[in-house]
Parts: sequence; C-alpha cells; structure tokens
Amino acid sequence: MSAPRPFLHDDFLLQTEPARELFHHYARNEPIFDYHCHLSPEEIAADRRFPDLFDIWLRGDHYKWRAMRSNGISERYCTGDATPKEKFLKWAETVPATLRNPLYHWSHLELQRYFGIETLLSPKTAEEIWERANAKLQEPSFSAHGILEKFRVAVVCTTDDPVDSLEHHVAIARSGLKTKVYPTFRPDKALTVDQPAGFNAWCDKLAAVANVEVSSLAALETALAKRHAFFHALGARVSDHGLERCFATFAPVAEIAAIFDKVRTGAAATPEEREKFATHLMVFFGHLDAKAGWTKQLHLGALRNNNTRLLRTLGPDTGFDSVGDFPQGVALARYLDRLDTDNLLPKVVLYNLNPADNYMFATMVGNFQDGTWPGKIQFGSGWWFLDQKEAMEWQLNALSNLGLLSRFVGMLTDSRSFLSYPRHEYFRRTLCNLLGRDIEQGLLPRDLPLVGEMVKRICFNNAKEYFGLQVGNV
Repeated sequence: MSAPRPFLHDDFLLQTEPARELFHHYARNEPIFDYHCHLSPEEIAADRRFPDLFDIWLRGDHYKWRAMRSNGISERYCTGDATPKEKFLKWAETVPATLRNPLYHWSHLELQRYFGIETLLSPKTAEEIWERANAKLQEPSFSAHGILEKFRVAVVCTTDDPVDSLEHHVAIARSGLKTKVYPTFRPDKALTVDQPAGFNAWCDKLAAVANVEVSSLAALETALAKRHAFFHALGARVSDHGLERCFATFAPVAEIAAIFDKVRTGAAATPEEREKFATHLMVFFGHLDAKAGWTKQLHLGALRNNNTRLLRTLGPDTGFDSVGDFPQGVALARYLDRLDTDNLLPKVVLYNLNPADNYMFATMVGNFQDGTWPGKIQFGSGWWFLDQKEAMEWQLNALSNLGLLSRFVGMLTDSRSFLSYPRHEYFRRTLCNLLGRDIEQGLLPRDLPLVGEMVKRICFNNAKEYFGLQVGNV
C-alpha cells in the first residue's frame, strides 16, 4: 500500500484533471498584483527583518486573535504582555481547534511555502516548528524585500491617509526593490464630522502637510486635492474607502459649508448632517479620481468595534468587527449614478461583506458599464470574512452568472502580514477547481488553452491593465 499523500499536497483543492491542468500550467507561476493591502511602508522601506515567528506571523493578526479567544485563550496571549514564544505556543494550542476554519489551511500553507515545514502545528510540534522557522528567519531571503521577491509580487498598493508624509514610499522607490510599491489614498477620517475632536485634529494635520489653512469647506477641498495630486506624483492610481454603506443624501454646498464651520468650532454634526457632509465629500473624491484617471475602491458592509469594553482597552482593528446588515442597494445606486450623471464616474471596485448582497452588487456593476473600459465597474473579490474558499466561490459564481468573469481583476491580500501571499495561491486553486469542475461536467468546453488564458488574465494581466500601474520585473 502506498503512503498517504501529505496534507496540502501539490494538488490541494484541485479535484479534477482539468482543474489540475489549469492551476499547474496557467495559474501557478503568474506574478502577484496585490492592489490592496495593509503592509507597512516603513517596514518595506527598512527591508525589515523579523526576529521570530511571532513577530512575522502573529503580531497584529486579528484573525488569529479571534480564534484564540474563541478557544478560551486569555487576552494576555493575544494582545497582552506574554512573551512572543508564549503567544506562539498558545496559537499552536489553538490550531488543532481550527479544523474547517480557513485559518487551518492558511496557517499550514504559510508554514510550507515560507519555511518548508510540512509538519502539522500542534502543542506537540510547536517547539520544533518554533526553532525551525526562527532559524529560517535569520536567512537574508527572509527580509521584507526577500519575501516580496520570493513570491514574485510585482505590485503592492498600501493603504495611506492623506496626511501621511509618504516618506517611506519615496525611500522604497529609491531602494532598487523589484516590487513596485504604491500608496493608496484612504480619506476615511475626512468624513468623521460626528467626532469633532478627532476630525479637527486630523484637519490640523492636513493643513500642515498641504500648507493650506483648513478654515472653510473650500479650503478643506483645496488641501485634499493637493494631497491627492501629491499621491499621484508618487505613482498612486488607486483610492479606497471603508464605509458601512454609501452616502447619497445630496444637499446645497452652503449647507455643507455650514456643517463644516460648526464642527470646526468643536460641535458634533448630527447624524443627518454627517450623512449630507459625507455625501458631498464622497462625490468630491469621486471627481478627483475620475479627473486623475484613478480607480476607486469601496469596501462596504463592516460592522466595526462591537465590543465597547475592549475597544477602549485595545483600540480598533483588534478583532471585534463583524458582517453588517446595512441596506446597500439604493444609496450605492444613487452615488454611482450621481458620478455618472456628472460624467465623472471613475473605475470602481465594489467589495461587499454580507454575502446576502452578492447578487445585488453583481448586478449593480452592470448598470454603470459604459464601454470605455472592459469591466470598468468591478464586483471585487471576497473580502475579510468572505476571503475563504466557500465565499470566494459565491463571489465567483455571482460574477459569472451576472457579469463577465473573464474581466475580473482577481485576488488581493488585504493583509498586514508579509506571510499572507499564499492567499493568492489559495484563490487560484479555488478558481481553477471551480472551472475544472465545470469542464468535467460539460458546462465549459474541454479547451484548456481557451479557459487557461482566462485564468492567467484573472490571476495577473487583468489587474495589470485595469489599474494602469507600472509593474516590477519579478
């Protein structure tokens, strides 16, 4: 009897011969175009080296923290004062409990692809894996630059506030790194007029970096436009907005200006006033993007910071967010329609977090395709809680049934971790398995070059052409 195949073997997720052909001959070796992530530009600029497996793998990873808390692990071992090794050992204790959670796949893919470790992580194997991985991390190829080159990452788009100096992007551009690293314009704080202390502090920072006294709505717009142009000069061609839902309550400019003046005195905008102010600025941002030839990303549907006690203790982005059930369709349609009516609708990628909205989002993009660019409005990849096999298949099926899968710009990491690049492989295996099954069932022709060319385009070339960014020679 032959030995059983190892877990995550070479044909992992590839359940048919056509799927295996598509992945190994068309998808596997394509470079990575990571057009949305949260990697630290400072760490890339410094070509950071990581002292241990905790630092590169667990630090800042709220996916893992959520699993550890669910497994009864104390907060001390997630975000607290436990040592790096103690935190890793608690993660190793949790991993066997993550069976059927995508973390089980991701964690072992990362151990294999980065460290060559095929041993399953558990309390019994934790010490061995800790030592082996830490030894690997001492090798030159495990610096930030080495990792990007190892995984043939042609483009990285980070996520950056308009007030950021972008000094690290300047340093990266001068470093000789093969991967092209670009900033992304993320002006979410400009909408927070219901939180005057934070909003006014942010406006003051904006005034300083833009050299504009932000004392009026017009001055705010001037400062934001200057920063948008500064990002553009450093290669940016993508913006991003993280919203519960779109805003579409249009009001006269004089009313918006009065709201701004009120908040600058320290008074909070009412919910109705915030709605109007945010609508106005989102239209303004849409116009900026369209005039500059940028792509706008709209991440819609997260219900954030649900645990008040731990938000106060740990801050945001620590694992207490969930899928929201906000009504999306009407406001999204009105917002896109306003930009289209103004003849200033940029390319747009829409990401939803509630799978109940898949068909609405997939049909919405078809309303605003105008023949100027293939797939101008995109139904974006599975995001956050939906970036696992099942939900990626839901997104791919909705897009296929209601739009053109062949024009899809593919996967991204949306990650803060340099160990997340196997997520592209995970997506590619899922895509090829879906298409291979269709071929096996006679739903697609058994023409591997035809289907394979579409796979290659989804993996890399569609994004390369769509975003219009120079790619690295990887």
